[in-house]
Amino acid sequence: MSNDAQQSQSNRSMRQLAAEIKQWGRELGFQQVGITDTRLEEAEANLLNWLKAGRHGEMHYMSKHGTKRSRPEALVAGTCRVISVRLDYLPPKGASPEAVLDDGTMAYISRYALGRDYHKVLRKRLQKLTRRIEMALGRFNFRIFVDSAPVLEKALAEKAGLGWIGKHSNLLNKRAGSWFFLGEIYTNLPLPVDGPAVNHCGTCQACIDICPTKAIVAPYQVDSRLCISYLTIELRGSIPESLRHAMGNRIYGCDDCQLVCPWNRFAVPTDESDFSPRHHLDAPQLASLFAWNENEFLQRTEGSAIRRIGYECWLRNIAVALGNAPTGPEVVQALNARRYDPSDLVREHVTWALTQHNQDV
Repeated sequence: MSNDAQQSQSNRSMRQLAAEIKQWGRELGFQQVGITDTRLEEAEANLLNWLKAGRHGEMHYMSKHGTKRSRPEALVAGTCRVISVRLDYLPPKGASPEAVLDDGTMAYISRYALGRDYHKVLRKRLQKLTRRIEMALGRFNFRIFVDSAPVLEKALAEKAGLGWIGKHSNLLNKRAGSWFFLGEIYTNLPLPVDGPAVNHCGTCQACIDICPTKAIVAPYQVDSRLCISYLTIELRGSIPESLRHAMGNRIYGCDDCQLVCPWNRFAVPTDESDFSPRHHLDAPQLASLFAWNENEFLQRTEGSAIRRIGYECWLRNIAVALGNAPTGPEVVQALNARRYDPSDLVREHVTWALTQHNQDV
């Protein structure tokens, strides 16, 4: 067989394998699978400008690895393709997000964190997908990522055709909105690539207008230092007083920009039982959560992404929400119960919260 014939056969084999990978991915429960190359020059420029402006705040890991985040082949030698997947997570049952946000006595937790930790769910599925590829092809070089290393997952997913990056910096899909997780397989397989998604945000700026802390400082530009998700999850110290009122009752993450996005009218609730709400965290009472001791926190967040913030920041966040809650005996009593908490961080936020209810401290 000539070299040209061998190359043609190899191209056909890669095209067939790519089609099979997408089919296997759907069989494993992924809603979509796409393939892209590793060229991320524009995304890299945006990342470097964002870092230079200090908009990553205390997320030092964002700058730690230099350009490895935007150059997959520098992170994993030999990588020439990235298999990108998405998995819907919006739970079909549970309290209305809007209803919880409107009730100041309740705690709002981002919908992605209500069930099992997505890192574990996606990684397990991606491992199954790589085993299917190995069964068909034999051993091949790969590495799996689920928000677990320096990877520009949204930029890669956009290039792989899974959606476009919206003005709020989340990935959007015409048929699924934005309520989904992303995962990647870096590989040296020269698979054919998919075309990038087209941006359909148009003139809409609903996400910019709704952001409680005005963290979307311009279209496609988010200052993490102002973002409620950053403040409640990534920040480990004191939450700036100037931002506390705007946080409302959001104690873990924020979904406002997703809730208002017109494309999410097409979102389909997941049938993944792992993402169903646990321990009634879809609509919990703030005072009840604030009464948890550390063992209760660890027990009721076992297997959940929430546990990563730790008990101290959990109480810090709830203290702020209680400070924003309607004044009443239950709220004041809950705060007074932690007036002398052993944590300086918790005490500081409890003191602030009590002053919001005109309590002597």
